[in-house]
Amino acid sequence: MKGTFTPTAEAKALSKAPHFQHDSTPVVVRFSNSTGIPVIPDTDSNSVPRGFAVRFMYDGEHKHTDIIGHSTPHFPVRTGHDFLEFFTAILGGKAGEYVSTHASTAAFVTAPKPFAASFATESYYALNAFKFTAPDGSEQFVRYQVKPAAGNAYLSDEEVKAKSADYEFEELADRLKKGPIELLLYAQLAEEGDPTDDVTQQWPDDRKQVLLGKIVLDALDEDSVKNQKHLIFDPIPRVEGVVESDDPILDFRAALYLISGRERRKA
Repeated sequence: MKGTFTPTAEAKALSKAPHFQHDSTPVVVRFSNSTGIPVIPDTDSNSVPRGFAVRFMYDGEHKHTDIIGHSTPHFPVRTGHDFLEFFTAILGGKAGEYVSTHASTAAFVTAPKPFAASFATESYYALNAFKFTAPDGSEQFVRYQVKPAAGNAYLSDEEVKAKSADYEFEELADRLKKGPIELLLYAQLAEEGDPTDDVTQQWPDDRKQVLLGKIVLDALDEDSVKNQKHLIFDPIPRVEGVVESDDPILDFRAALYLISGRERRKA
């Protein structure tokens, strides 16, 4: 989907990144299902958590930065090596054994993952920490959260059974006919002692959240199928004013997304 991002004054004060300093920045947003299986039905329990990614194109198509998240505040593993062990256990039929001995994986697996009524009525969490550098040189670690302006709305099990296999994607087109989709981008601010190198550890709920701006989506991508194969989102910012933390899984995710994207382009 396509639209724009408008930052708040608070965002401009927190980070000198260009997409926070510009009054308006074009964006591309991708909503997705879990697993990476292209044909998985929206009604399959394995399709949640939902994925969310946004690209801020702050100076033409070739200068951009991304945010990537999913619809649960949990993440199953801390490192790339842990990911390999987890998937090896799944393929070997030993997922239950692995989960029973890894608390963060168990928290991710057992956390409620309800079916949203729409991609536009779901919250998304970008769980890696990033360091903001403000125009005055001050620094602040943050984690991103994306919240729907329309509020969260979910379906019952019976309602899900009555839905089509592509109900989430079909609903977006219907929703756009009534007006733009609005999503609110927040920064959760770390305090002293909050871990910035462990994606599996949540920060306390009482940490201050600052509204960074509003994402307004007003059009579907007419070349969506083609662009889905071409676009490779990057979890590392690579932009002045926002830098990655020392979270070990960031480089692993960036490398994995690059490999996946290249394979997708060749397919």
